Amino acid sequence: MTVPPQRTRLVKRRRYGFDLRSTTLFFVFLALVLIALGLAARLAADTVERRPAWVFVLVVMGVAGWLGLRRRMRVAGVARRAAAALDEAAREAAEELEAPPVPRRRMAAAEVVVDYDALTPEEFEEAIAALCEREGCSGVEVVGGAGDLGADVVAVTPDGRRVVIQCKQYGETHRVGSQDLQRFGGTCFTVHEADVAVLVSTSDFTAPALEYAEQCGIVCVNRETLEAWTDGTGPRPWDAAPDVGAAGWETAGAGF
Repeated sequence: MTVPPQRTRLVKRRRYGFDLRSTTLFFVFLALVLIALGLAARLAADTVERRPAWVFVLVVMGVAGWLGLRRRMRVAGVARRAAAALDEAAREAAEELEAPPVPRRRMAAAEVVVDYDALTPEEFEEAIAALCEREGCSGVEVVGGAGDLGADVVAVTPDGRRVVIQCKQYGETHRVGSQDLQRFGGTCFTVHEADVAVLVSTSDFTAPALEYAEQCGIVCVNRETLEAWTDGTGPRPWDAAPDVGAAGWETAGAGF
């Protein structure tokens, strides 16, 4: 019986150790680099020796390039911060738009403040509106603001008359003049269709203003009358309103 000869597997062994070819190439490359650096240094020295001005030009160009690069990096940083701020503002604006509007709370009758000088003009209008509600008026609205044409508070009295009120929160020494009454008188009846026109002030009225109010049928409420109305010791403004006939306004007392 013949036994076939076994084949011996050839195992390729990785040789570790000194590689003459790689070492030679490394030193050749290093020598070339050193030669190139030496030639560059020599060329730079010759250039400086022959033309010193070039050194100054090269230095200036290098400094300018470095400053330009630094400035560009700074501008890029500012642009990134500005973009982040715009994104934040847009996000806040979107949240404000999505949030439901909060209605301005009307003063309750019990919250009407006697010290009207401590109120802002908007709060003064709210206080007058609260007084109207306390007296049983319906449809009370605060409409004062830009383009209100003289109307700050509108309401409907218990007997069904439409009241248009203008509020003047003036100091004690600043009295309401005839010009204030003329501006209000030009819109309260024709534009706002008032049955009763009232001008309420925290001060007093001049004589020409009272005369004009009497001719036009406008009720004038000064500081003393306002405090009496607030305390409940005085009449309501529409109770002192003159009667308005079909042919025009009949003159009557302008104050309480």
